[in-house]
Amino acid sequence: MSISASFPRSLLEKTQEDKLAYFLSYRAAHPHLIEATDRVIRTIQEPAGASFIFVYGPSGIGKTTMRLRVEQMLIKQALPTLETDRCHIPVVSVEAVGTESTQFNWKDYFTRSLISLEEPLIDYKVHYGSRGVRRNNQGEFTIDPKITSPELRLAFENALKYRRPKAFLIDEAQHMQKMASGRRLQDNLDCLKSLANLTGVQHVLFGTYELLMFRNLSAQLSRRTVDIHFPRYQAGISDDVEVFMSVLLTFQRHLPVEEEPDLLALWEYCYAGSLGCIGILKDWLTRALKVSLDEGAKTLTLKHLKQRAWSVAQLQTMLKEIQEGEKQLTEGAEKHKQLYQSLGLTEELPIELNNSLSNNANDLQEKVSKSPGRKKNVGKRNPKRDPVGGVEPNAS
Repeated sequence: MSISASFPRSLLEKTQEDKLAYFLSYRAAHPHLIEATDRVIRTIQEPAGASFIFVYGPSGIGKTTMRLRVEQMLIKQALPTLETDRCHIPVVSVEAVGTESTQFNWKDYFTRSLISLEEPLIDYKVHYGSRGVRRNNQGEFTIDPKITSPELRLAFENALKYRRPKAFLIDEAQHMQKMASGRRLQDNLDCLKSLANLTGVQHVLFGTYELLMFRNLSAQLSRRTVDIHFPRYQAGISDDVEVFMSVLLTFQRHLPVEEEPDLLALWEYCYAGSLGCIGILKDWLTRALKVSLDEGAKTLTLKHLKQRAWSVAQLQTMLKEIQEGEKQLTEGAEKHKQLYQSLGLTEELPIELNNSLSNNANDLQEKVSKSPGRKKNVGKRNPKRDPVGGVEPNAS
């Protein structure tokens, strides 16, 4: 990846809040982010697109940054349409809020979704199908606190049909699987499935590896779902190390301090403290920058990093969760062999199917087309139809 220029030097004359705001808003594009984002966009645009797209990865990998990137791309693509269709909203996002109970709060989810669907600059009226969801005399969007969950759902369905977003994005979607029983988990996915069916709007769920629980609840759901893995960078892969160091250098150059720090000399410490997750790295550097600015230091040092680093115990807990999720994905090759054996097939696939790619026909087709041709067996003829009736060809 290319290294962008450093921060505007005029920022050094700004306030501490301005400096923090600049670095907090700065986002570095990197290969895993770009690849996963492009796959989401391509899947949304497919003519026979899936009802669901599951985007999963470690906590702190940068899924929220990716969601914002998807939003920007969909909005940009829809600009020509928006000039003539003022009712259309290209994309809608909502966060699935975690609750203290054992059941997901659908009423809260529908309420937040309806609010996200509203656009205050549009004057057109929407018939929501419920007297509890309306605009008041001042044109303000209001939701009656006494409205029931089924009424909110009906209003949400009507709003989706009216606004016609290309995709509905759900951040922190793993919160939707927190309930008392497996039956509840199936019910939640069935609810989302019916919403997608009735409105024709694709749902993209962003979450941690806990989303893996959703994938195979039913054959019907699996058929209509595409999985996209947003992985961390692995220290045991040379290309990953090179990319991680490149991202680290980019952040180093955009830290608004008087003297540029030498974070590359500390790359192993930075890797261990972020577990190879760019989102964790960015949060850590932001916290350390705050300490540096508070001290009036000229640069960001190892001391500042140590003061704001996560503890070893915290990192070990996060790493255990990440590795458990990664382990579920690496089991894909063995499961493919079992699948072929169950179908009575013995021949191996021409390529190794990675579990995160197995549901994407475009990526699979591209890999197959690039795979080397099969070697011919010497002395073995090609298959062909033999003559019947006991007559040999060219017989005299």
